[in-house]
Amino acid sequence: MPANLPPQYFEAEKRYRSAREPEEKIAALQAMLAIMPRHKGTDKLHAALRRKIARFSQEAERKYATARRTGFYISREGAGQVMLVGPANAGKSQLLATVTEAIPEIAEYPFTTKTPIPGMMKFEDIQIQLVDTPPIGHKEVRVLLANTLRNADLIAIVIDLSLEPISQVEAALQGLREARIEPLTDGGAQATPGSYPRKMLIVGNKNELAGSNENWERLRSQYAKLFPLVSISAREGGGLEEFKRAVYQALNIVRVYTKTPGSKADLTDPMILEKGSTVEKAAESLHKDFYQTLKYAVVWGSGKYDGQRVSKGHVLQDGDIVEFHI
Repeated sequence: MPANLPPQYFEAEKRYRSAREPEEKIAALQAMLAIMPRHKGTDKLHAALRRKIARFSQEAERKYATARRTGFYISREGAGQVMLVGPANAGKSQLLATVTEAIPEIAEYPFTTKTPIPGMMKFEDIQIQLVDTPPIGHKEVRVLLANTLRNADLIAIVIDLSLEPISQVEAALQGLREARIEPLTDGGAQATPGSYPRKMLIVGNKNELAGSNENWERLRSQYAKLFPLVSISAREGGGLEEFKRAVYQALNIVRVYTKTPGSKADLTDPMILEKGSTVEKAAESLHKDFYQTLKYAVVWGSGKYDGQRVSKGHVLQDGDIVEFHI
């Protein structure tokens, strides 16, 4: 019996053949399985694809195990994971030490950071994870750090404003491209097939030094239409509140608080949702039973709502209080 495979199957197969990373191959194989019709003519092909997925899954796990053993795998915590990347001596470690309780090694000589170092940064009522990283100009570092960078919620490129800024940013972007990571474009489109689009933020550090103002203007002129930017002094503390807010906004998330009928809202532990999430999505994130049995919700906030009943499709805003009715 012929397989009679649709054109979408062959498109997924093409992605599989061009993929270089095991995770990319697994994604393409899973797409092929989902598209492939199930009948006697496809039984052998179905089994072959399953075997390939199992083999590449083992290969991917070996890569993760190597990263864990060498200290390059950082588990995600808090409302978002932000990777600090950039050239040596740009002040990434100083920034991490200033806004979190982490204690990285800080020195004037380059390459003091040998492995990723995480810390938790408080922003209002949430915690955001920052991760200091070794310079990604070295191929060995890129290989070990690649998966952690690809899984990050945001990549913050930290550069030294006392030095020529454009070349620093371009070098960081090139290192990320070699790790198959590219800036997330409008609409989330991938510039290169097989790449990993990620939200990015440019942080101009050392704005207290001579020449930093001129370099900041050059940086803004070159990248303001492409990335959010913020100017700081990690050593003297200038602009750090602006940095925290810039990180929060670049993560593209909202905080939503829950309330049970007849009780006060819990304003100490917000739900973290992607901006644009609906009441239905919030219910699903809270518990699958809420999602399955949700009838409607009552919302306080959103600039104009005060205990107003809304539908499942209502889009929630930062700071909203939601009471679910099932």
